[in-house]
Amino acid sequence: MATVPATEPARFSELKPPLDHASALLEADRCLECGGFHADAPCVTACPAGIDVPRFIAEVARDDPDEAARVIFAENLLGGTCARVCPVELLCEGACVLLHEGRKPVDVARLQRFATDHALGSGIALRDRAPYNWLRVAVIGAGPAGLSCAGELAALGYDVTVYDERLEPGGLARYAIAPYRLDREPLPQEARVLAELGVHFELGLDIDTREALESIVEDADAIVLAVGMGADADVSYPGDELPGVWESLPFIEALKVGVPPSVGETVAVIGGGNTAVDVAREALRLGATRVLMLYRRTRDEMPAYPVEIDEAEAEGVEIMWLTLPVRFIGGERVQAIECRRAELGEPDADGRRRPHEVPGSEFLLPVDTVVKAIGQQPRAQFLSWIDGLVLEHGRISTNAQSGQTGNPRFFAAGDACNGGATVVEAVRQGKLAARGVHEWLDRGWA
Repeated sequence: MATVPATEPARFSELKPPLDHASALLEADRCLECGGFHADAPCVTACPAGIDVPRFIAEVARDDPDEAARVIFAENLLGGTCARVCPVELLCEGACVLLHEGRKPVDVARLQRFATDHALGSGIALRDRAPYNWLRVAVIGAGPAGLSCAGELAALGYDVTVYDERLEPGGLARYAIAPYRLDREPLPQEARVLAELGVHFELGLDIDTREALESIVEDADAIVLAVGMGADADVSYPGDELPGVWESLPFIEALKVGVPPSVGETVAVIGGGNTAVDVAREALRLGATRVLMLYRRTRDEMPAYPVEIDEAEAEGVEIMWLTLPVRFIGGERVQAIECRRAELGEPDADGRRRPHEVPGSEFLLPVDTVVKAIGQQPRAQFLSWIDGLVLEHGRISTNAQSGQTGNPRFFAAGDACNGGATVVEAVRQGKLAARGVHEWLDRGWA
């Protein structure tokens, strides 16, 4: 694919630029270093990865970012990535005690980025490795869960190989998070840290048959499934085939590794999750003058983070509530969406009120581009090749404490288990699965 020139404008401008040295020291000095021997600080409790936030910030305040990074990477081998993409308003920063005093919380994310960027740039060792134990673990999937799990196992002495169909590690963090949050860096540097711990990478390998999977499984003492979810949900409308109608994952991937699409003046995004919000905000950065989000419920039911919704609206995204697409209309390219109004009925299986079409409420929305961001499908065919797996709504069922599946040689972590969550939650689950593998193999495959 063609690459985007470095001069491409705002679509690659970060929402939160990095702190400079002086600003980092000043911000670190604001931390009260709360918590202690008997109780963790609220920010530590709120971090799914369990980073000792006050300790790493104290190291930044002492002007030792490398030691701060060691504190971070002791718990989160994707600390640099998480510093860019974590919903910190709901996690560490949202728990900061300064908020209770009516003050701005400590900028934990940018301090974490300052420390990790410095250490990754200097190439220092960030984790120690135990001696080889000659046991082999195959990790299938190079997304955040797989990378976290692989690094933790390598640090424990295992011979770990990560397999992925993509040519670069990172999974959805690399290919499906909007570039204004995370483009490519620091994933290559974090992969280097894992390689230094002894992780092997087999990239560009499509495990597309049962036999291909079995050839990997037969050489491993344990296998970790970190395969994530699959393609965009298969929700079709008449007119799907028109040029200008996109699925969300190919749309974002084109921004990050391909040629950014020409979206025209008016873009409609169908969906109400965080990916839909990312697409809408990127459409503005691509030059659209009007960006609409079509959501079939109301703000109260919208799954995107409230802060993301507020920021999108502040940037100019218009959200059309209780709106259902019916079909796409056009000739050589999509030109309009026919929609119907909706009203909410009784709660569905997820506890959210189910939308119902209002007869006779049809209307047309002129558009130049449509992006469907309605979720992802499970990897049903791949998972069907593994005997003993238990699936719930297409998700892998695991032991909550170990990540072990119904087939004892197989463990699982990340979106394939939870249906899609944060990067840092994937890191947490990857760590959990690594501990589960270690305990199981240490007991002699009990």
